[in-house]
Amino acid sequence: MLTDVVTAAYDAKGSVDSLWLLVAAGLVLLMTPGVAFFYGGMVRAKSVISMMMMSFGAIALVAVLWVLYGYGLAFGKPLIPNFLGTPDFGMQSLFNAKGEGDLGGLAFAGFQATFAIITVALISGAIADRAKFGAWMIFAGVWVTVVYFPVAYWVFNLSDGWAPTILKVNDFAGGTAVHINAGAAALALALVLGKRVGFAKGMAKPHNVPLTLLGASLLWFGWFGFNAGSEAAVDGIAALAWINTLAAPAAATLGWLVVERLKDGKATSIGAASGAVSGLVAITPACNILTPGWAIVLGILAGAVCCLAIDLKFRLGFDDSLDVVGIHLVGGIIGTLYVGIFGTGIGLIDTGSFAQLGAQAIGAFSVMIYSFVLALLIGLAIQKTIGFRVTNEDELAGVDTAVHGEEGYALERI
Repeated sequence: MLTDVVTAAYDAKGSVDSLWLLVAAGLVLLMTPGVAFFYGGMVRAKSVISMMMMSFGAIALVAVLWVLYGYGLAFGKPLIPNFLGTPDFGMQSLFNAKGEGDLGGLAFAGFQATFAIITVALISGAIADRAKFGAWMIFAGVWVTVVYFPVAYWVFNLSDGWAPTILKVNDFAGGTAVHINAGAAALALALVLGKRVGFAKGMAKPHNVPLTLLGASLLWFGWFGFNAGSEAAVDGIAALAWINTLAAPAAATLGWLVVERLKDGKATSIGAASGAVSGLVAITPACNILTPGWAIVLGILAGAVCCLAIDLKFRLGFDDSLDVVGIHLVGGIIGTLYVGIFGTGIGLIDTGSFAQLGAQAIGAFSVMIYSFVLALLIGLAIQKTIGFRVTNEDELAGVDTAVHGEEGYALERI
């Protein structure tokens, strides 16, 4: 009888954990429309549809590829141990002979699918106002296959991926696999497509600030599922991740606004939204292993540094339209390395050893280099064949009309 009670309690706990994963997956999926709004408000009015379509295109394409073979490459039986899984067409390994699905396995697969989707969508911000939609979709399909799915195996496959099993990298929710990965690819595409016509600081003001603030709000809301859901259980770690996902971006907002006020003379709403996102990015790899106090310090640091980093594109001469590099690449690196110094029980402060910091650095820069090189090659191949960038004439006229035949704010003419 006692065994039956224990078994029932275990089954109930598993069901609750799976329910939380399904809810968290829905929250993370909502983040990609959040990205669409966040980016869409910051581009020109005649590019808003193009910008948002790249996020919605990512949902459609990556979801299909994930079910067809992506899940297997990221979480299937080792094909190349420590590096890549075996394609699992239609996720058949998650079903028994009667066609009954494994609750926990399917919930986890659904949760991880949303990570793949948003990682691709994040890249699009670097090529706003000048990319062909068809070329973007080809890039998205190839990049997610040869870069994201393998990197997800490296980082998120806790049973065989080289990052957690060999180096013991702590990347709880994707500082490397999502943000550094997307940021490095964004830098590569910005170089491939080149600068927008008339590229200069202040060349294009956000056309719809409320739309961007709505997007930032959806991102922050969904990020609680992103971080707390990564524990795949309802427990104290999930609760800690939730609290840190509240504290770090709040502190980052303040850090960004202070630096922006000192640097530019005004604290802006776009700055507040960008600061919050930078804090969310930075806390992602570290939310399971920092006390809330250290999470606040990380947030302030990330907000301040990312506010300065977004100007690098003007100094170095690459056109990262919506600051994917300055926020996601830089913020991801800050958060990943921060674990090696302040991570509870593993960081330099607690152990006096640089070992964890070294492991975090290897994980971060390995993903960055891999993603940058392959994204550059894929982008160049597309540009040299079918062309990735629209013509200057179409860019000036508006990508929405030229590529999609629509206007974001068409007014009925009387």
